[in-house]
Amino acid sequence: MTQYIIRRLYQAIPILIGISFVSFLIIMLAPGNPLNSLYPDYLLKKMDQTKIREQLGLDKPVAEQYLDMMGKLLTGKLDSFVERRPVIDMIAEKLPATGILALTTMVLSLLVAIPLAIFSTIFRGSKIDGAIDIFTLVGISLPSFFIALILLLVFSEKFHWLPSSGIRPLGANGYNLLEMLPYLVMPVIVLSLGEMPALMRYARSGMLEVMREDYIRTARAKGVSERLVIFRHALPNALIPVVCEVGLLIPWLLGGTAITESIFGISGLGRLAVTSAIARDYPVILTINLYVSALVLLSSILTDIAYSILDPRIRLG
Repeated sequence: MTQYIIRRLYQAIPILIGISFVSFLIIMLAPGNPLNSLYPDYLLKKMDQTKIREQLGLDKPVAEQYLDMMGKLLTGKLDSFVERRPVIDMIAEKLPATGILALTTMVLSLLVAIPLAIFSTIFRGSKIDGAIDIFTLVGISLPSFFIALILLLVFSEKFHWLPSSGIRPLGANGYNLLEMLPYLVMPVIVLSLGEMPALMRYARSGMLEVMREDYIRTARAKGVSERLVIFRHALPNALIPVVCEVGLLIPWLLGGTAITESIFGISGLGRLAVTSAIARDYPVILTINLYVSALVLLSSILTDIAYSILDPRIRLG
């Protein structure tokens, strides 16, 4: 197991280097000029643009800019064009909000999706199964921004039950979950409705496949109760494809919550990515891309380890 993890980590290094190079090229080839985001047009015309580009390191050849940015990124000295401070500090400030939002979403999604998959399997072909199918279809079909706007209209504008923006009360310094709870309700519902259908379908498909296995029929023939058959024998094996889906969703949640964070005014990593892209803040965009890529690779390793734990027949080496 240890050798497998070390080997996978070594394999991730050239992959990350390749991703960083491709991301940098895409950023540099994208239309737009960072200087136009930093200064108004009337002021920029009066300034020495050559000197400003030299200060930002944009006067160097592309290859030298890439090596310079990567060297500063690895040492934590890469500064944002807009805020003129280390990018790592900016990400560290935004990460707790996105992390709490992602973790809460994942927990809620699993707590709802797995029981729904079990009920759908037990009552296959019934009205309950049909209602669950309709729920998953609605979750897949409706875009997240539409659900978010409906929730804002109902719970914030009409009934004033929930705050419409932010993730904690104004003036709060820490991240108290009790204080944050009213702010998390709507964003978590929006993100969960996008995740639960996929998790539920994977779990249901796994359950239906496992329930046809010989060892399930053997357990029933021995007089094992249906509850033990489902929860002890069927569910652990049915969760293997769900683990794969969770491994893919975690990086997406931490790096792809841009729409939800923008609608609900949450100062998180997704919103930082959007504002940085608009401002052509190359260092921030590059760092966030590499951060999400590293999460994808790490989640892949953790998913393989979880596989071996759920199914001892799987050996990693």
